[in-house]
Amino acid sequence: MGDISQNTLRKAQLIILDMLIEFDSICKKHDLKYWLDSGTLLGAVRYQGFIPWDDDIDLSMPVEDYNKFKDIAADALSDKIFFQTKETDKSFKFDYIKLRSNKAKIVEWHEKDRDINYHQGVFVDIFPMLSIDNSAENKIFYDKTLADIRSFSSISLHTPNGIDNPLERTELTKELCDKHQEWEGDTSKVIYGGEMPDVSAWFDLNKVLPLKSLEFEGTQFPVPNDCHHYLTEIYTSNYTQTPPKEKRKVHAFSMEILTK
Repeated sequence: MGDISQNTLRKAQLIILDMLIEFDSICKKHDLKYWLDSGTLLGAVRYQGFIPWDDDIDLSMPVEDYNKFKDIAADALSDKIFFQTKETDKSFKFDYIKLRSNKAKIVEWHEKDRDINYHQGVFVDIFPMLSIDNSAENKIFYDKTLADIRSFSSISLHTPNGIDNPLERTELTKELCDKHQEWEGDTSKVIYGGEMPDVSAWFDLNKVLPLKSLEFEGTQFPVPNDCHHYLTEIYTSNYTQTPPKEKRKVHAFSMEILTK
């Protein structure tokens, strides 16, 4: 992490938390499913809140709910939040959607010393999830497709060698989405859509759904039914251990609180 005080980081976390609370309210109103993912889920399990050094929130949604949210987001969100997609922010290079706060700014490590033209508010990442048949062929296809998408993705924390090629990404993402099936079946697997290629974990459908609730910063939010299974697939069983400081991955090089 760059030269960011704990006070600034905590203020930014609480701003991001407010975005999550607003998003949760919208999802309840419109009957949309989502769950805490990745480091946010890990924080809920380990700390009942943010991982102390974390600087964003990660969420996942079934692809159908994800697409419904995209349709309503512009009208449903308050003016405190910018809804960031490739369509709403023409300079934005990523395929998944972000909620960006208008109250605090983040400069990520891969943005340092670069001329950035897209919105840089602190953010909530939202990922679309698919359900596919559990087969060895599908696992090979999934892993290879995400690896190829990473190679054609703009440079970020998880794609340091990426070369931005949106046309290739779009075609590969479509091929992966064509594998999607209904949200049922004991042998089905839950996977990340090609819009978010950073993590190639796949999960047992009956251990993701039905969702349950877990405390995060004093409020209950949806999480996978079996958090241990989910986190083990992402991080291995070592997720229970706090990593040494040099292995703690963070997005932020700098942060600035814009409003009180």
